[in-house]
Order: sequence, then structure tokens, then C-alpha cells
Amino acid sequence: MTIAHEKLPGLDRERVVAAVEPILAAHRVDAVELVFKTDRSGWVLELTLEKSGERMPGAGITLELCSDISREVSAALDVADCIPHRYRLEVGSPGVERALYNLSDYERFSGQPAKLKLKQPRNSEYTIIGTLQGVSPEKRVTIQTERGELVELSLEEIDNGHLVFDWKTSGPRSGGAKGKSRPHRQERSARRR
Repeated sequence: MTIAHEKLPGLDRERVVAAVEPILAAHRVDAVELVFKTDRSGWVLELTLEKSGERMPGAGITLELCSDISREVSAALDVADCIPHRYRLEVGSPGVERALYNLSDYERFSGQPAKLKLKQPRNSEYTIIGTLQGVSPEKRVTIQTERGELVELSLEEIDNGHLVFDWKTSGPRSGGAKGKSRPHRQERSARRR
């Protein structure tokens, strides 16, 4: 079980992860994102899931699976009593335009279209759109641009990246899941001390 990206400001990371990890392992899923943030309705803990090693974003992540994991994670977090605020728990898939966080993501989704935003411009452009070609032996992300240029970048050069879904044809340009599961939402209140 892995967590590709986490952002848990103001929370005890070890206690939150210790509550979540065993449940994800039992269901044989990885967390793409575990993020605690605020929105218009208050605090929300977002947990996005995927099947380990799956090349199609969201494949195998069903509403039933999200509901089961949501119930179990919610109960585990209540027992751990590690979130001091009233919050909502949202569990879902990363969607067809899944974010890319680490070298293993870029390797696994090789052959799929992606959009990379750079920290510094390359040839006066901050954005590269093309087809992922995996990771070079030097541990650099390789992408073939729409113009046919092969570009290698270190992870440090990439501000953010995500897969690209062709919304005009309602399908991926070169593979991927169709549609996006809706997150299962559950509201929990922190126990009063």
C-alpha cells in the first residue's frame, strides 16, 4: 500500500496514516492522494484510490468499494481520534485525468497522453503536452511532444503533471478509463473532549 501524495496540515500524520493504511491494504488498493483541506462547507479529508499497478486510472474502483472503504476509514479515524475538527470524508477514484506524482507514475502510464507544467520555461514554454515514454535510465521523465520532439525532464523540473483525456471524443487518446467515479461523502464530527 502506498500513498503517492499526501498533505495533512495541522494533523498528526503518523496517526492518520496508521488508521488508513491497514484498511487500504486489506482492500488491496493504493492511495493516490490523501489531502486534508477546507472548502466552502468546512474541512474535508479527500482520499483517492486506485488498484495497485493498474494502467487505467480508476479501473476497479467502484462505488461499492469506495463506500466500504469510507465506512471503515471513518470508523478507524474515530477510534484514533486524530482529527480535531468537524470534517467530511470523501473517497473516490483519481479520475481520467489522474495527477502524476512520482517516477513510478510516469513509468506506469507510459504510452498515455499527458500534460506537464514546468517550473521554468523550456524553449519559452511552461507546458508540454505529449505522450509519456516512461523513465530514462538516468531517472528522467521522458515525453514525446505533439510536435514529435523527445524531451527528458527531472522530477524537479516538473511543477505538476496529469494524464490527458480527450473530452471531444469522450475517450482517452491512447487508452485509459472512461468516466470518473463520484466520491463517496461522509461527514464526521470530532469527539468533544
